[in-house]
Amino acid sequence: MEDILFSFIIPVYNRPEEINELLESFLKLEGDFDYEIVIVEDGSLETSEDIISGFNQELNISYYFKPNSGPGHSRNYGMQKAKGNYFIILDSDVILPSNYLLEVNTFLNNNYYDCYGGPDAAHQSFTNLQKAINFAMTSFITTGGIRGGKQQLDDFQPRSFNMGLSKKAFLESEGFGNIHPGEDPDLSLRLHKLGYKTTLINNAYVYHKRRVSWSKFYNQVHKFGLVRPILNKWHPNSKSIVYWLPTIFSLGLVISLILSIFQILLPFYLYLFYFALAFVLALISSRSLVVAFQALLAIVIQFFGYGFGFLKSTFNLLILGKRPKDAFPYLFFN
Repeated sequence: MEDILFSFIIPVYNRPEEINELLESFLKLEGDFDYEIVIVEDGSLETSEDIISGFNQELNISYYFKPNSGPGHSRNYGMQKAKGNYFIILDSDVILPSNYLLEVNTFLNNNYYDCYGGPDAAHQSFTNLQKAINFAMTSFITTGGIRGGKQQLDDFQPRSFNMGLSKKAFLESEGFGNIHPGEDPDLSLRLHKLGYKTTLINNAYVYHKRRVSWSKFYNQVHKFGLVRPILNKWHPNSKSIVYWLPTIFSLGLVISLILSIFQILLPFYLYLFYFALAFVLALISSRSLVVAFQALLAIVIQFFGYGFGFLKSTFNLLILGKRPKDAFPYLFFN
């Protein structure tokens, strides 16, 4: 295996304050690595150029501005411009822990993969809302702990907020497609078809500082639900009953509340036990009653948003027979 030369690829859209926090975390990275940072401004009205110029003396940064074409195309653009042979793709709203690159380099030198994903975690400086949403997105009792890095998985589908991809795999796969969200699992599935293996590096986590409101969080997970049946249509081998669970959970909760009116209480008690367990786990992880209560709301929003989106998309694609771009044009960039 040739020496690994890392290029960080970071698309940004109207978020200069995020880039500032992310670049500050680069200054604290441990290890003597020769890496570059490629920042792609995706048609922003509020650009990051002035912020980035303040780091040029300390970091090896290349900055490109291009018309808005979505995060997938912007990542491809950055990888085309990059000089390294291994790309680390980050969202602009993450912060790197100081040992991040050490963990990635050590893992790849001992267990080389052409594509990896890393988990996300909540930093102590996050708001209560950010911590609650992070719990809902990473807990074992919501997503199986996969996003939170509870286990190492071969054939893991990395997410582009924290993802590594070799130049070889990028060139052969041609990178990300034009769907968003969903461009990252689509790439992972295409890589599998090409014979590349993917994995989860447990210790290569980032602090994912999602700047969202409750409504934005619902819209985000709703789109995740819309996208999954499209991916299942494109990649039939990826189908799994697991993707139906949020829909089943949401419908079951509604039914349990209706049944409780008629004094049929067992289903309601089962849900009550689940939420009590979630509350305790959120309280233990956050040490905050406010975060624990908000985590329950985040779980409900996550399951209902994703579940309704998944059901809506399945109905449009399988029952009505619509083409994905015709049914949901706002999920695609031209």
